[in-house]
Amino acid sequence: MRSSVIILLALALLPGCSRMKKETSDPALTEIQKKIARYAPTAIQADLSHLSEGDRKALDKMVEAARRIDGIYLRQVWRGNADLLRRLEEDPSPAGKARLHYFRINYGPWSRLDHDQPFLPGIAPKPPQASYYPDDMTREEFNQWVATLKGEEALHATGFFHVIRRGSDGKLRSIPYSEEYREFLGPAARALHEAAALTTNESLKKFLSLRAEAFLSNDYYSSDLAWMELDAPIELAIGPYETYEDELFNYKAAFEAYVTLRDDAETGKLAKFGRHLQDIENHLPIEPRYRNPRLGAAAPIRVVQEVYGAGEGRRGVQTAAFNLPNDERVVQEKGSKRVMLKNVQEAKFNRILVPIAKSVLDASQAASISFEAFFTHILAHELVHGLGPHNIAIGGRNTTVRKELKELYSAVEEAKADATGLFALQYLADTGAIGREMQEAMYTTFLASMFRSVRFGVNEAHGKGVAVQFNYLSDAGAIARDARSGRFRVEAEKAKPAVRALTRELLTLEAEGSCAKAKALLDKYGVIRPEMQQALDGLKDVPVDIEPIFSFR
Repeated sequence: MRSSVIILLALALLPGCSRMKKETSDPALTEIQKKIARYAPTAIQADLSHLSEGDRKALDKMVEAARRIDGIYLRQVWRGNADLLRRLEEDPSPAGKARLHYFRINYGPWSRLDHDQPFLPGIAPKPPQASYYPDDMTREEFNQWVATLKGEEALHATGFFHVIRRGSDGKLRSIPYSEEYREFLGPAARALHEAAALTTNESLKKFLSLRAEAFLSNDYYSSDLAWMELDAPIELAIGPYETYEDELFNYKAAFEAYVTLRDDAETGKLAKFGRHLQDIENHLPIEPRYRNPRLGAAAPIRVVQEVYGAGEGRRGVQTAAFNLPNDERVVQEKGSKRVMLKNVQEAKFNRILVPIAKSVLDASQAASISFEAFFTHILAHELVHGLGPHNIAIGGRNTTVRKELKELYSAVEEAKADATGLFALQYLADTGAIGREMQEAMYTTFLASMFRSVRFGVNEAHGKGVAVQFNYLSDAGAIARDARSGRFRVEAEKAKPAVRALTRELLTLEAEGSCAKAKALLDKYGVIRPEMQQALDGLKDVPVDIEPIFSFR
């Protein structure tokens, strides 16, 4: 269905439109309120008192730039979002305000926690192409078109930073983000240039200037390198990064922003993990030919306190950590940077994970979960995104795992990062690099966290990836369920070999670039089985995630 038709139908059915009768009861309001209640409003605070006067003013400019990102991301999710948002803002009724609230949480009229089901009347299913491609374009048409392209044209078609549109002749063509989103990127670039003029930190000044230029040139390479070298009290990630929203091919990057402050004390504690990456790579449970004999430069690790989030960085389930950039050229040259949002993680642990553990874990293991184990596994997850196969060769053809697995890549990669993260922590404990006292807490905390993550929905990459792990480990006997209580526990003696086997399977699948094997794995394991569903049904009073309320002083 064309977006224009969807918009007209949706607007006609919203309150205040001539085709919809005045509400006489509140069932719609009640239903939306239930959906909203799954997100716990939570203050996310950050202390700015240590910033210099110039950096404090620069921070305000960065937040200003980040706010522009919301407009881009709304348009990327669906071309009808802007018109629908304006209409929702005109409805002053309680139900109208609730719909607007939930629309803002999801950045669109589809409930991300409900397998992207529409929560507004008259809305068609969520388009897998988002607004990156023409509504009427098929996969076959795109692939046939790409086969005719060469050089830069082919790179643009399948790359991160170009949308696909039809020309006046009806044929497909690539349009750079800098042109497609100029109305937002121009003001964002000005705000970043102004921030660069205010800070005295040279690395921050360089990044801000180069990222502002990238918004206008559509060339993000130099600014990604500058971001890798950033050494400043303010840690800003802003631009097009992740490809989750492109459900056709996982090619196109969505805009997001994280304005954060570096936590130097915590960063220092965790930097030691980065020194073990090559050793972990050398011992990954895959054939030696698939390992990287020399990783890129030592990847920086940052622990930060989030000040403000926008775009894909704020929609639905909140990001607790990220691993960027995704440009394989930069990863090969500089590695990737792991950023841990500690204040967000603490909020999730306290508001979500603790009550989940009390409900789903065997009482003998529920008490062993810890924030340290939760925090450390998230760190390991982000670290190992950069390990294993990325640039691969198939039949003499150089390619990447992302391009070969297409829309399946994100779920497989998230499962790989979780499982390989557990493998890495176990390896570090076995070799004495970290204390073995975390071993029990590591597995039990991750088991509780799997119930947290799978509630995001198996249509979402992280949720599907967790379902794969839960079912695989259950089949291997590493996770057991008490038939009478319905509670789960980790079988310690089986957990280590099961995690190793799963890690091997996922890494090998990526090394082979096998889309067929990826599909088979996801079809078999990426589902919610009855035993897990029963436990999830008992979590209805536990929020699924937080709704951040940013507060900084």
